[in-house]
Order: sequence, then C-alpha cells, then structure tokens
Amino acid sequence: MRKRKELRHTYGFDEVALVPGDVTINPDQADVSLTIGEHKLDIPILASAMDGVVDPKFAVALGKLGGLAVLNLDGVQTRYENPDEVLQAISEASAEAVTSIIQRAYKEPVKDKLVGQRIEAIKDGGVVCAASLTPAHTKKIAPIAVEAGLDVLVVASTVTTARHISKSYRGLIFSELCEQISVPVIVGNCVSYSAAMELMKTGVAGFLVGVGPGAACTTREVLGVGVPQVSATMDCAAARDDYLDETGRYVTLITDGGLRTGGDICKSIASGADGVMMGSPFARTTEAPGRGCHWGMATPDMNLPRGTRIRVGVNVGLEPLLYGPTSMTDGTENLVGALKTCMGVCGAHNTKEMHNTEVVVATSIKTEGKLWQLAGLH
Repeated sequence: MRKRKELRHTYGFDEVALVPGDVTINPDQADVSLTIGEHKLDIPILASAMDGVVDPKFAVALGKLGGLAVLNLDGVQTRYENPDEVLQAISEASAEAVTSIIQRAYKEPVKDKLVGQRIEAIKDGGVVCAASLTPAHTKKIAPIAVEAGLDVLVVASTVTTARHISKSYRGLIFSELCEQISVPVIVGNCVSYSAAMELMKTGVAGFLVGVGPGAACTTREVLGVGVPQVSATMDCAAARDDYLDETGRYVTLITDGGLRTGGDICKSIASGADGVMMGSPFARTTEAPGRGCHWGMATPDMNLPRGTRIRVGVNVGLEPLLYGPTSMTDGTENLVGALKTCMGVCGAHNTKEMHNTEVVVATSIKTEGKLWQLAGLH
C-alpha cells in the first residue's frame, strides 16, 4: 500500500509571537549588524531589487544609513538612458493597462555600458554596492558589473535550486560562478531545508528565503507554490546551522518578502534569519524612484506574469522609516528601533543570540484584548 501524503501546518508572521527573555537588555546595547562576505552593514535590512524601489540615488541614501540596496541589473536602469520617463509612465498607468505597459518597457534590451555606469554611480557615493541578476543573464553581465566595482552579486529568481534540468541549454552552475566571481554571491529564493543545503554546498555567501509572500508577487495565486515565511525561515535556518556544524562555514540567511512592520523583522530574525529584504516599505519613501509604486521581477514576463504593480503612496522619508521619530502606532516606521527594543525584551545582545528566542504559535496575537482597536475606537 502506498504511503498517504500528509499535510503539515506551516506558519506566517501573523500566526506566531516571540516569548520575552529571562533577562532584559538596554536596546542601545543590541548589535543589529549584518555581515555579507567581507562587508559589515550597520543594520540587517536590504532593499529589494525592484525598479520602483532602488535606483543609484536610493542605493547611496540607504547605504549611508547603514543598510544595503540591491539594484536590478535586468531592469529599466540598465535598459534606458533616462529610466525616469519609464517609471513615470508605469506609475501613471491605469490598473487595466499597467501590466502591458511594463511588458513593453522591458522589451528594450539591457545595455552593457549602462550596467557599468549605474554601478559606478553607486560606488561614487561611497557605499557598498549590491546588484541583482536573473540566472539567464548572470554569465554575461556579472563580469561587467564586477569590473565596474560591484561588491555583492545577488542571483535571484522566483525559485532557485542548485540543480537545474533542461534539454535546451546548460544552466547557471553556482559552484562555477562562485569560483569565477571575486565578490560574495547571494542566491535565492528557496523555502526548504534540502534546497537550502544544496545551495550552500555550491559555495554561496548567502541565500534568500521566500517564495511568493511579497505584496507585488502573484506566484502563490498563479502557480500555487510557496511556504509561509516563519516556517520557511526556520526550515532553512536549520539547514544553515547543520551546514555550519558540518563545514565550519557560516552562510548568511536573508528572509525576503512579506515583511511590513518592525514586528515582522523581529520574527524573521528570531526564526533564524541574519537579515531581511523588504520592498513595499521602501517603495513608500520619498527617496524611492517609483513614485509610490512597485512591481515584482516576474511582472514583465510575456507569457505568464507572476506579479502586479502595487501602489503604496509616498508618505515617509527613508531615515524616519528606519530610525524614527514617528507618530505611527502600527509598527510601519522606526524599524530599527523596533528590532533593537525587541532584542532588549528578548535578552539578545546580537542577532545570533536572537535566534535562540522562543517562538510560539499565537493565532490571536493581534486580536487578543484589542476589541476597541478593531472597532476603530482609538
């Protein structure tokens, strides 16, 4: 008799809570730094490689505030001399027409000279430069970016595995890439223990966790695939820790997508992440190039778009988003302050100690005792 397939319960941010520690620490003593290869960032927060979120000016601004912005080298910044015109057209398009407008815009080929110019613009700002490529374009464009001064290469796709089977072409081999490229390589995205373990064995410096949770992503609806972020992060963190025990090499884990508040960042790191990657919160800032809009990397796909434009508006500066001050009571601003305060409550001096924080299933964590808030009486 065949074994019956069984379901396991998995959890997202809204279904869990963190248990306070037995010792509290002053928040200003919490070390929230993140290391990627030889680069140490003051805060463990990366901006997603979305055209509506990151351009060279935004990358410099976030870098000077301690974070890391990832520039999309497959996007409009490397396809157009003046990408601002394209960004404006996308932001002003109707909901019915916007996807076809994005698809047409991305038919313009990537230009090698613009790759170098955009990287150089970020380096001239005196910050760590990170950029993203899809696997299909990595072999050709990565050497150009590295020669221009790239510090961190992100190879991203909807789902990333160390093994790729194809009859038509020889896919990107991560182990070969890591040997050939002189900068740290981050790959993603994955959600399982086994996929994370195989990716780490290729020699990558870090990997992204998350399939489909982003606000602009429709992969979960279109393809039906994905794992809620808390469970996905825990599973991949278990692989990261086992790999460390086996090899002595630590690989950076970054939870990517679905994060909206400081609490989401705290839960990601307590689940085992070393850092997080965010899109929508940064799209809201005055420094972002998308005029309050952003869209996913799969949106321009001509055959099966798995993303959509999201309009979040422009309502906060980059510095108050990260460090405050803020009058918002929903946790969507002063993200670093929230993380440091949570680490103090949980008794964690640094993010690795934060990994030891107890996480409990708490489906009523946002509603328990909150009748008046839910009724809007506040």
